[in-house]
Amino acid sequence: MSDIKNTPIISIIIPCMNEENTIGICIQKALSTLKREGLEGEIIVSDSSTDRSREIAQNMGVKVVKVVIPEHKGYGNAYSEGIRYAQGKYLLFTDADDTYDLNDIPKFIKPLMDNDADLVMGTRLKGDIKKGAMPWLHQYIGNPILTGILNWLFHTDISDAHCGMRAISKCTYEKLDIKSEGMEYASEMVIEAARKRLRITEVPISYYPRLTPSKLHSWLDGWRHLRFMMLYNPTPFLFIPGILVFLLGVFMTAAMIMRGDLVTRGIHSFILGSLLAIIGIQMLSVGSYIQVYGIVHNKIDRNGITAILLDYHSFEVGLIVGLILLSIGLILGADIVYNWVSVNFGSLYQLRDAVIFMALISIGLQIIFSTLMISIFLLDNKNGK
Repeated sequence: MSDIKNTPIISIIIPCMNEENTIGICIQKALSTLKREGLEGEIIVSDSSTDRSREIAQNMGVKVVKVVIPEHKGYGNAYSEGIRYAQGKYLLFTDADDTYDLNDIPKFIKPLMDNDADLVMGTRLKGDIKKGAMPWLHQYIGNPILTGILNWLFHTDISDAHCGMRAISKCTYEKLDIKSEGMEYASEMVIEAARKRLRITEVPISYYPRLTPSKLHSWLDGWRHLRFMMLYNPTPFLFIPGILVFLLGVFMTAAMIMRGDLVTRGIHSFILGSLLAIIGIQMLSVGSYIQVYGIVHNKIDRNGITAILLDYHSFEVGLIVGLILLSIGLILGADIVYNWVSVNFGSLYQLRDAVIFMALISIGLQIIFSTLMISIFLLDNKNGK
């Protein structure tokens, strides 16, 4: 190993939480690989353990291993804290459980050094997954589905979006503005790389079984990744379904009105159609909130349809449309309420009109409140001006 005073080429970041059985093995493999390849490097263990992991890492040699303690636990926090101490030109991310083969380090660094890629991802699914290394639910369902959704939403072409072994230059990483604290960190790196149009390359790797129980929570972590992708692109999750549900509701309501004789032949379908129209508007409203949140936090670019919808004049149009629907509903409702009161709050026979005015009032208020809420979100944000 070269003198520690020399600036390292590679900073190997290893988040660690109670991996005393394997952290020493990982460090030793990394050191051996760096020495064999003649690469100047440093190893940073970002540790939040309660076992002997930290002690083992420190005893491996203070000139090589730095141990930092994140203020808050979490996969993303561990990496972010480790990177703060990194001095290398290139960052290599790996795990402390010895599931990744650190003899593969040159595979990740060479494309960066040759300027053939901006982000190098490991792919277990195109490599060699050893028996017992990955549960079948992850290998054949969870990972492929989540990776496929990410590819579809963000126009990438990778096979293993959640592989924990990857490499990137430090200066490129700093442009990504990654903020996730938990497992979503892996997805955010790929999404941000796609947004910045970085060149992403995959290298097949081997994946080995853990010696200790996994800390992953399959369904919870899967949902967190999906929710995070929804933040960056809510259109397929809420806007498109919301429009379809709304149109279906309007169609059902209009069809029942045209048939007539609702009391005996179509009252249930009529009410269902009105409810679907309201639900569709609510889905569109929630999608709008997520869209604006993404814009405010620099997760979504303000252009195209998004820019039009968030224009000041669009807010005015939204308020006008909402007020018109609300006014029509109130006018219809006033007559119905008057007739209801006149019969001493007896049976209500204007059922069709009652359902219509309630739907119009609900939709009108939803549009008004959503427009006001979005304008408030953007009021003090420079992207909303």
